Amino acid sequence: MSSAVRPALRVGQIGYAFMGVAHSHAWRTAPRFFDLPLAPQLTVLAGRDAAAVTAAADRLGWAGTETDWRRVLERDDVDLVDICTPGDTHAEIAIAALEAGKHVLCEKPLANSVAEAEAMVAAAERAAGAGVRAMVGFTYRRVPAIALARQLVAEGRIGQVRHVRALYLQDWIADPAAPMSWRLDRDKAGSGALGDIGAHIVDLTQFITGETLTGVSALVETFVKKRPLPASSGKLGGVGGEGMGEVTVDDAAVFLGRFTGGALATFEATRFALGRKNAIRIEVNGSAGSLAFDFEDMNVLQFFDGAEPAATAGFRRIVVTEPEHPYVAAWWPAGHGLGYEHGFTHQVVDLVNALAAGEQPTPSFADGLQVQRVLAAVERSAADRSSWTEIPA
Repeated sequence: MSSAVRPALRVGQIGYAFMGVAHSHAWRTAPRFFDLPLAPQLTVLAGRDAAAVTAAADRLGWAGTETDWRRVLERDDVDLVDICTPGDTHAEIAIAALEAGKHVLCEKPLANSVAEAEAMVAAAERAAGAGVRAMVGFTYRRVPAIALARQLVAEGRIGQVRHVRALYLQDWIADPAAPMSWRLDRDKAGSGALGDIGAHIVDLTQFITGETLTGVSALVETFVKKRPLPASSGKLGGVGGEGMGEVTVDDAAVFLGRFTGGALATFEATRFALGRKNAIRIEVNGSAGSLAFDFEDMNVLQFFDGAEPAATAGFRRIVVTEPEHPYVAAWWPAGHGLGYEHGFTHQVVDLVNALAAGEQPTPSFADGLQVQRVLAAVERSAADRSSWTEIPA
């Protein structure tokens, strides 16, 4: 279909920092590689600093700017609002956007609390009656190797899931001299490593297995409780000046879990694993086989087929770059790997296709709420020092 006859999907994005840049790249790139039924248009970018948001819009390809996110919702030339802001703003912006009749894409975690997430789900359910859709942005689902892992589990290739192991390891604040940022402030971030990166592995393991967590037992720790305030407050959500700031979130979280099918699970999320920059490691052991994935080798999925003869059995290294693999046919010849940014592009592709078909995109706000309930149970278990904390269905 010629782009000239495709209906437009006019996007208003709130936020232009790390996630805003990744989302902008995805909106620009998706229609150039995938045959989309709607034509995304980068209509307006919003941020509080007029000079900074104008510079970002020029650099990232947005047609216009606003300094108040409410103005984006009032505009008739915006069909979808993409929320790339800290967690404390997600609920207010998303609910208002849905009530204004705008589709919503909201970065993860969905909110800073279960109550906020529940309110967002209720707003999404009301809006769905008018054909307005909402999705939460767990982009790692769209890594082709992860999508292939989900396919293999759904096809029964590893049998009944028995064990799940998931780690998300970073080291960007391991230095005690690293300055305060909004990600270390509970009022803005909701939680620390748990919500920032732990949310990803909770979602990924539930996505791959097709099951949900029913309970957890957890420990969390804040290793560095005070940090230097940054010299400038402009980039870090309002903290600034000389002196020290109090870290009010976790630096690391470790917890056990159990899935609806009975599988046992272990999780670890930390920003203090020196030498690990963005290591997402997931292994799923089933009654008939196993799968293993490491984001630091993101184009590879390890697969063990338990039906093979013992003399030749072993983990098979699948390079997930063939046209038959999820999303890959739109990109490069086999063997030419994809990168971090492609997950965001695939997110746009799936979202646009769902909107054009009048279907609910996934993961939904309800899926985001379920992850939020897991995070809340982890914090409750750690605070109460309880041996087991149930997760509400």
